[in-house]
Amino acid sequence: MDARNHWGGSLEINGEHGPDDDDDRRLQDWDRASLAHQHQFDHLSETQQSWLLAHSVEERKKKKYVDLGCVVCSRKALKWTLYGFAAAFFLIALPIIIAKTIPRHKPRPPPPDNYTVAVHKALLFFNAQKSGKLPKSNGISWRGNSGLQDGSDVVNSDGGVLLVGGYYDAGDNTKFHFPMSFAMTMLSWSVIEYNYKYKAIGEYDHVRDIIRWGTDYLLLTFNSSSSKIDKIYSQVGGSKNGSTTPDDHNCWERPEDMDYPRPTQITNSGPDLAGEMAAALAAASIVFRDDASYSKKLVKGAETLFDFARDGGRRTPYSRGNPYIEPYYNSTGYYDEYMWGAAWLYYATGNSTYISLATNPGFSGHAKAFYMIPELSALSWDNKLPAVMLLLTRLRIFLNPGYPYEDMLRMYHNVTGLNMCSYLQQFHVFNFTKGDMIELNLGKPQPLQYVANAAFLASLYVDYMNATGVPGWNCGPTFISSETLRQFATSQVEYILGNNPAKMSYVVGYGTRYPKYVHHRAASTPHDGKKYGCQQGFKWLDNRGANPNTITGAMVAGPDKFDQFKDVRRNYSYTEPTLAGNAGLVAALVSLTNSGGVGVDKNTIFSAVPPLYPVSSPPPPPWKP
Repeated sequence: MDARNHWGGSLEINGEHGPDDDDDRRLQDWDRASLAHQHQFDHLSETQQSWLLAHSVEERKKKKYVDLGCVVCSRKALKWTLYGFAAAFFLIALPIIIAKTIPRHKPRPPPPDNYTVAVHKALLFFNAQKSGKLPKSNGISWRGNSGLQDGSDVVNSDGGVLLVGGYYDAGDNTKFHFPMSFAMTMLSWSVIEYNYKYKAIGEYDHVRDIIRWGTDYLLLTFNSSSSKIDKIYSQVGGSKNGSTTPDDHNCWERPEDMDYPRPTQITNSGPDLAGEMAAALAAASIVFRDDASYSKKLVKGAETLFDFARDGGRRTPYSRGNPYIEPYYNSTGYYDEYMWGAAWLYYATGNSTYISLATNPGFSGHAKAFYMIPELSALSWDNKLPAVMLLLTRLRIFLNPGYPYEDMLRMYHNVTGLNMCSYLQQFHVFNFTKGDMIELNLGKPQPLQYVANAAFLASLYVDYMNATGVPGWNCGPTFISSETLRQFATSQVEYILGNNPAKMSYVVGYGTRYPKYVHHRAASTPHDGKKYGCQQGFKWLDNRGANPNTITGAMVAGPDKFDQFKDVRRNYSYTEPTLAGNAGLVAALVSLTNSGGVGVDKNTIFSAVPPLYPVSSPPPPPWKP
C-alpha cells in the first residue's frame, strides 16, 4: 500500500508488508511535531531514521532558501528585493509613466505688466487716426475710408499726386505734417532702442505698420524722387481763426463724411519742417533696414529734405504768416531741427558731414542749447534740444569718437545731465502739482504730452548709464543715482495711468475710470450708417451722453496745474488727444516695461556708422627661410 506523506509527495516502502504492520500504522498517525525530538523515533529502523532526518533538514532549507534555477538565494533577501523593486516602481517609475502619458501643455507666460497693457492700447490710437483707404486689418470698427481727395486742389496745377493717407492730428480732421513727422521720429526712436521689447509683447509688426503709414505719406508731400526740391506740402485741411466758412473747425463731422474744402498748404521755405521730416525718414530707415529698397528710399528722401532745409534762401520758419498753421503749430526756431535732422542722418548713413553739422557750435549757439533755459529742457514737437543732445550723448557714451567731436559731445553730455537734474523735484527748477505731476509747460493747459516725453528721456538716459555700468551722475556737488531718475520717470507715467488726485486714468480704455467725453469728432459721432452734415454734427458735440465710440489708447490733454480734470467734450484743453502726445506716451511705456527684458539695443543704431579709428593692418606672414 502507499503510505501517506504529511510533508508532501508519496512515501513508498519496498515490499507489500513492512516488518511490522502495526508500526506502519502508527507511523501514519504521527504528526510532524512528533519528529522534532530524536527520542520520539528511536524505535524506527536505522534506514527510516536517516530518511526522516534528511528530509527534515531539506524542508528547513527549503523554507530558508529559494532555488531560482541558476541561483539559490535567501528567501528573506528575495522578499526584501521584491519589496524594493515595488517601492522603486511606485516612487520613480510610476510618476514618470504618468507624466509621459499626460498631454503636454505649454506653461502659461507671466501676465503682462501694466505698462505692456497700456502700450497695446496706446498704439491703437494711431489706427483710429488714420486717413486714406484703410486696410481691413486696421481694427477700428467705427472708422472707414476718408480724405480720398486730399491734395486734389494742387495736384492738377503742380503735376503731383494726391495726398492720400497719413494721420489726422487730434480731435479735428486736419493733417499737420510738422507734429506728424515728430510723432513718427519718436516712434522710430523707441523701436530702435527697444525693438526686442516690441517683439516680446507682440507689437513689433504693428508699430512698424504705424510708422510706415506715416512715412509713406510723408514721401508724398514733396518730390521724393528728386535730389533737389523747391516746396513741401505742409498741411492738408485746417481752419482760419474767425472764419465762418465750413472747415475742419467750423464743422463737426466724421472724417468719412467731410464735404467741405480741404485746402493744401505749400511751404517754399521751411527749415524746421524739412529738418523734422528728414529726421523722421532717417530714423525710419534704420527701423526698416531689413527692407533694403525701402530703407534706401527713406534715406534719399531725408537727404533731399535736409538739403532743402539748409538752403540759404529758405531760412524762414514754415508757419510764419500762415493763418492755417501759425495759431496751432507755430515753430519758434529751426536750429534744433538742424541738429535733430543731422544726428539722425548720421546714424542712418554714417556720413561724417552730418555729425559735423550736428556738433557745429553755430547750430547749438543759435538753438541756445547751453543757456539752461528751463523751457528748453522740455521735449516737444517744437523743441528737440533735450532729445538731440541725449541722442548725441549716446554716441559719446557708446562709441567715444574723440577728436574733432569730443568737445561738443562732452558739452551735450553735461547739459543732458543738467536737464535730467531739472526734472527732479529736489532742485526746484520746475513746479510740481500737489499730485506730483511736473509742470514742464509752466502750468499751461495740455501738460501730459510734455510729461510723457520727459519720462521717456529720463528712462532712456538711465538705460544708457546702466548699459555702461555707470551708477548715476552729478547734479552740482550732489551725486544722483540712476534709480532716482528712474523713479521720476515711473512716477510721471503712473500719474498718467491713474495714480493722481482725480484717480483718473488719462489713457482711454486703460483702467476702470477714464475719460468718456473725449474731444474727438469721429469718436463722438455715432457710427450708425447716417451722414451728419457740417452743422448737424454739433448735436453730438453737445450731447450729454458719453462718446458712442471708445477711442482706445488716446491720451487726453490732461489736468490743470491744480490736478483738476474736467471730462467735458467741449473743453479740448482737458479732453483732446494728439499724435505727438501719444507717440511720447508709447515711447515712455515701452522704455519702462519689463516684458522681454530690460535695457537698450546698443548696436542697431550704429549699423551704418563706419569704424571711427583706423583698422590695424594684419600681421606679416610668418618668416620662412
